[in-house]
Amino acid sequence: MSQKVVVIYSGGMDSYTVLHKAIEEGLTPFALTFDYGQRHVKEIEVASEVCKELNINHKIIDITAINQLIGGSSLTDTSIEVATGDYDNDNMVNTVVPNRNMILLSLAIGYAVSIGADKVYYGAHSGDHEIYPDCRPIFVEKMNEVAAVANYEKTEIYSPYLKSNKIGILKDGIRMGLDYSKTWTCYNGREKACGLCGSCIERLEAFKENGLSDPIAYEV
Repeated sequence: MSQKVVVIYSGGMDSYTVLHKAIEEGLTPFALTFDYGQRHVKEIEVASEVCKELNINHKIIDITAINQLIGGSSLTDTSIEVATGDYDNDNMVNTVVPNRNMILLSLAIGYAVSIGADKVYYGAHSGDHEIYPDCRPIFVEKMNEVAAVANYEKTEIYSPYLKSNKIGILKDGIRMGLDYSKTWTCYNGREKACGLCGSCIERLEAFKENGLSDPIAYEV
């Protein structure tokens, strides 16, 4: 049996590529999706469909209770409008969920230890560094230091695209022959992607720079 790894799998482009990266490397992924009350809950549905299709062990964990403690993000509070425009710090600051990745990674590490997996894969990338502090290389480095002393079993947090942007991630996914119609990126959880939020704009740019059209449907 191949080596087990836990993959934090949101259903978005980045984690979809990370999931297939683990498969390409001959590993056995145990996908972990978190319901933290995000308005774009459609990404969870997409993640579930992909894991069923690939016959991947998949857990969807409800941690919506954390929203009693963590607020101020348009991703979890529908009274705050998701900003439109470019994927930059000014536009995206209200999408930050405080301490989100630290919480998710802590749970994923515990899961990895319990099933005998020595790595946790997650999809942080360089395009997120300035906006989301818990996607920076120093965060991954420090979390790995903590993980090394938090359990007797060694567990490494691995971000294969930490130094790549979404354009590079998509390029690698194209090389792997991936179908990105099976992903969801838009921060608005409607039937079609809005095409206006920073997350959509970044995704569309990645397809444009790779000379392709995005296979999902947009409102605009």
